[in-house]
Amino acid sequence: MDLAGAVAVVTGAARGIGRGTAVMLAEAGAAAVVLVDVKAEQLTESAALVKAAGAEPVISVADVASLDELRRVFAEVDSRFGRLDVLFNNAGIGEGATDWPGVAPERAAAIVDVNLRGVVLGTQLALEPMRRSGGGVVVNTSSGAAHAPLPPQAVYAATKAGVVHFTKSCAPLAETHGVRVNCVCPGLVETQLLLQDTGGGKIPAWLQPLVDSVELLAPEDIGRVVLDFIADDSKIAEIVTVENRER
Repeated sequence: MDLAGAVAVVTGAARGIGRGTAVMLAEAGAAAVVLVDVKAEQLTESAALVKAAGAEPVISVADVASLDELRRVFAEVDSRFGRLDVLFNNAGIGEGATDWPGVAPERAAAIVDVNLRGVVLGTQLALEPMRRSGGGVVVNTSSGAAHAPLPPQAVYAATKAGVVHFTKSCAPLAETHGVRVNCVCPGLVETQLLLQDTGGGKIPAWLQPLVDSVELLAPEDIGRVVLDFIADDSKIAEIVTVENRER
């Protein structure tokens, strides 16, 4: 797919991988990038960067865990642009400062809702507008944690494994709807999620030795994979893991 003139939706766009990829989509020629997140103030910062990169930014404050709010996002995109070409299902949260099983049940429920439910519903809601636009590309953010047990972050790892299997199960959509669904699995990326939003800006003790042993990825390292998925029409239900290099 050629991104020139395309309309893209990026969830988790307030910072980190979402923000970095939104800017890269703009630089690659997207006409508009819809920025979705619950963090309104940081979305404004992302919007300024997207505008400077050459695309029209649209701020949509919404929680991907809410079906009603997701429906509103896609309805607004359809009303404003009449098309949808790219969806980057990137929003995600982890256990925070408290490891499994000490994490509050409410937090565990939120992890499932944001990381997995949001991906499933976002993909489903994007299908019809993408079909009407002549086809589209969905890219889901999973994690390297999807591939092996991660006891301190058991809920997070389970949801990310679910995203991988959901992506693989979406392979037929390329034929039925003209929508290619692919998945990127980042290693350790230098983002706020790594520092744990509820952890006081400190890397959890169990993770520190691993962080010390590798070079952290930049959000743009993930963005390049997303752009490759979009550009290469042969990529269908592919899972790409972006690994850290050892120090």
